Amino acid sequence: MNLLSIIAMAPQGGQGNAGGGMLTTLIMFGLIFFIFYFMILRPQQKRQKERQKLLSELKKGDKIITAGGIHGKIVAIEDRTVLIEIDDNVKVKLEKGSIGTVLGESSESKN
Repeated sequence: MNLLSIIAMAPQGGQGNAGGGMLTTLIMFGLIFFIFYFMILRPQQKRQKERQKLLSELKKGDKIITAGGIHGKIVAIEDRTVLIEIDDNVKVKLEKGSIGTVLGESSESKN
């Protein structure tokens, strides 16, 4: 056998394995999507539900910290806004979405 006949008998690289390469690519995309869903999307949805629950359970007298770092006590609640008292006779109206943390019920309102 000479060199030309050996080259002619060698399998062609791209022709016989095209279906397997496509299947591998689809499996890899599926795996990437699966990892993306469970590492990023699902935890984000869970945090969003917890935040929505926190904002829906606000009540008069709760101590809060706003996203800007202002500490106050809830005086009144409306559909989308909250009136907080940050000092004696100093009240500020904010959007509910700007509430960062709820510290709990004020000690003054428990008495």
